[in-house]
Amino acid sequence: MIILGIETSCDDTCASIVRASGSIKNPKFKILSNVVSSQVKIHRKYGGVMPAMAARAHAKNIVPVFKKAFNAAKIKPKEIDLISVTDHPGLMPALLVGVNAARALAWALKKPILGIDHMQGHAVAHLLVPTNVPKSKTQIPNSKTIKFPAVGLLVSGGHTQIILMQDYNHMKLIGETLDDAAGEAFDKVARMLGLPFPGGPPVAAAAAAKRKTQSAKRKINITLPRPMMNSGDYNFSFSGLKTAVLYLTQDLHKKYGKRLPQEIRNEICAEFQQAVVDVLLSKTLRAAKKYNAKTVIIGGGVSANQELRRQLSERITYELPKTVLKIPTVGLALDNAAMIAAAGYFQWLGGKRGTWKNVRVRL
Repeated sequence: MIILGIETSCDDTCASIVRASGSIKNPKFKILSNVVSSQVKIHRKYGGVMPAMAARAHAKNIVPVFKKAFNAAKIKPKEIDLISVTDHPGLMPALLVGVNAARALAWALKKPILGIDHMQGHAVAHLLVPTNVPKSKTQIPNSKTIKFPAVGLLVSGGHTQIILMQDYNHMKLIGETLDDAAGEAFDKVARMLGLPFPGGPPVAAAAAAKRKTQSAKRKINITLPRPMMNSGDYNFSFSGLKTAVLYLTQDLHKKYGKRLPQEIRNEICAEFQQAVVDVLLSKTLRAAKKYNAKTVIIGGGVSANQELRRQLSERITYELPKTVLKIPTVGLALDNAAMIAAAGYFQWLGGKRGTWKNVRVRL
């Protein structure tokens, strides 16, 4: 089956052509093309994504992105078997562009279409292999190595969730953020410290540079809270952590002036990042132990964070040695349409069907 995936839930216009085969327990995916048109330059000066501007950029970019995806895959539109498009969650104006474009294609080509939960896409992204690897390795290993039940940590700019998975089509939400998502907190802390948007990479880079730039003269011990880490449930809250950084920086500005020394900013970034990682790991491991998870899966843009990956891997090796950890490649951890195509394949195998008439943006 050849699937066109479409993703416009936030600020990336994405289209991908994926060849899928196999059963729901033993799927095989080959990415024929995976095009992402980023809007970072548009939104960077605002320190966050502006929904109306994102929608306008999607409308401008979506047809060229489609053409590029089909050309790269060497596939004609009439050759696809299924259209898979993100229909929730996300920014309503942005989602409308992708869904309406997908519906128009489905109508014109007389092809079936499925609306996909963006978070299911992140949950299956680890099954995909990038296109820039040798041809002999473009198909995933036998997915029988993925054992259920599984616990998934899906963490991005807009969402932070823990899900319990019985298989790739049956996912139960058992915990989520009550306010800011982890990725959003990274963005806002970066803005407080004068770092560029999106905030995840520059905050992580500053944290990694902490030891190299820290001086004895300006050494400062910074301790930030770990919100809800011991709440007993699987929910998150990052607004208080963000506010703690705000108050801290306000106090430090009084001492050091308008622009904080680099070593102080590095120290704040390191402590903030560690606070987020501590909370995410604590909740995820607690859920994995309670539900006897055979696999832990992470996905979403924040799962590209190297400290999160390293520390989660170490903790699972030590605390849950019989549990397998599945992590997508960094590029596929971010928003992309290949993961939406893969999620569509699972939905199709599960018996879901749709036409251009019944696919709508869902809230």
